[in-house]
Amino acid sequence: MSSYTFEFHGETLQARPSGTLYWPAHKLLCVSDLHFGKAQRYATHGASALPPYETHDTLLRLDQDITATGAEKVVCLGDSFDRVEASQELDGRSKDWIARLQSGREWIWIEGNHDPGPIELSGSHLADLRLGSIAFRHIAQDGSSGEISGHYHPKISLQMKSRRITRRCFLMDTDRIIMPAFGTYTGGLDVTHAPLASLLKPDAICILSDGAKALPVPRPKA
Repeated sequence: MSSYTFEFHGETLQARPSGTLYWPAHKLLCVSDLHFGKAQRYATHGASALPPYETHDTLLRLDQDITATGAEKVVCLGDSFDRVEASQELDGRSKDWIARLQSGREWIWIEGNHDPGPIELSGSHLADLRLGSIAFRHIAQDGSSGEISGHYHPKISLQMKSRRITRRCFLMDTDRIIMPAFGTYTGGLDVTHAPLASLLKPDAICILSDGAKALPVPRPKA
């Protein structure tokens, strides 16, 4: 898979086709909106049933990115769990898998709006994280610069010859990066819709994920 390498606030970052972001200087892998337990929430509340494999599929893809990058620090950028109780309801295999991924690495859980409180897993639990000129948080803040956030699950629709495709994407301008959702059953918000339409500058670009190559394209007009 081919990543897209770019400069952001004096740092070299790599947007990976999977939807993770890698910061080589810190050996840091950032992932957003894992939403573990979404299928269980749907089943509990009587919504349309989803196949009960999303946690394992999400963990498999995350495991592959950690291995591929050799990351020594992992930042989960909020809404790692679809609700607070989901961390307690993980099956034994998933808990063991997360523990194995955490072993020998610094692991940081950033609080999200779905999982605002402490969770029953090891790692650091923070409201946000700042490393040098870069700030990591779940939801973008007005007036911020050098910010990497998630929450909005950006996606882009493009006309490709005879068909239209929709892909998850990074949304980026000179001030901030909004990460795509990584979880298997997460939906998305079109980058031309509010609030994404006005949250970033008019010349913001999208970096396509969900493919073999992370490809930068201009943000479409609304």
